[in-house]
Amino acid sequence: MEVATRYSFRLFVAGHTERSSAAEANLRALCKSHLPGGFDIEVVDTAEQPALAEEQRILATPIAIRLAPLPQLRAIGDLSDQRRTAYALGLPAPSGPARQGNAE
Repeated sequence: MEVATRYSFRLFVAGHTERSSAAEANLRALCKSHLPGGFDIEVVDTAEQPALAEEQRILATPIAIRLAPLPQLRAIGDLSDQRRTAYALGLPAPSGPARQGNAE
């Protein structure tokens, strides 16, 4: 029996803006389609936790960081381009029934 790899992400945002909300929704949708084994997403507001943002060298938001499995990978922006975001974060191909939706 194959053990699924659990993925962990940290999404840095700047406040509760429309762009921040879009980035979180897009990351969650992407993870649901690509990571059936499970995933964790921690959302960090850089205004509320500036030390953590500085420690991670966050210069722009929103930015998603794949913490696990290593190596750490990053994707910046609202994460609306699912193909590009999946590639940047090193996600496996989507699983399950045939993919539906637009092919861009």
